[in-house]
Amino acid sequence: MAQYFAVHPTHPQHRLIARAAGIVRDGGLIAYPTDSCYAFGCRTGDKDAMTRLRRLRGFDERHHLTLMCRDLSEVAIHARVDNARFRLLKALTPGSYTFILEATRELPRRILHVRRKTIGLRVPDHPVAHALLAELDEPLLSATAILPGMQAPFSDAQDIRERLEHQLDLVLDSGPCGTVPTTIIDLTGEEALIVRSGKGKPPAAGS
Repeated sequence: MAQYFAVHPTHPQHRLIARAAGIVRDGGLIAYPTDSCYAFGCRTGDKDAMTRLRRLRGFDERHHLTLMCRDLSEVAIHARVDNARFRLLKALTPGSYTFILEATRELPRRILHVRRKTIGLRVPDHPVAHALLAELDEPLLSATAILPGMQAPFSDAQDIRERLEHQLDLVLDSGPCGTVPTTIIDLTGEEALIVRSGKGKPPAAGS
């Protein structure tokens, strides 16, 4: 049964964040708040937790998972970022954007898109997510908190708890997050391609 922590949305309690990070390190699958909507997350290197995440979302290996990162320096460790891409990332992070990038060899192949060897990356603008990432000291493998057949992501942590208390190990509740997912931008080609319009505003021409 999932544990449930009520955390302050702007000043999250360190003791709860530390316990949440411990659950992730121990192989837990959690729900946590971001600046766009709630997300499911687990440790990047944990194969069993990743399998649970894919099963919960109904994903196969052709669907991108996302690495939730603290900052651009962490993004650069896990993805190939040239100067032009870095400028765009710098202009749009932190924020409600997910970027599709070619992965580096730092990442396990099993978390990458099976054909393209790419990964989604993002830097959230939410105090709770940022505190959790800082405590973990590593990215969090994540996906939007929505289930197959749902029209919109979960907006309330209590709903997540009631629906998924036997499939998650922890729900971090910091209040409503909204139901609009991130804007997804594919940066693997010569030009930035908006794959999905979401909460993040499209980048200005020339960015």
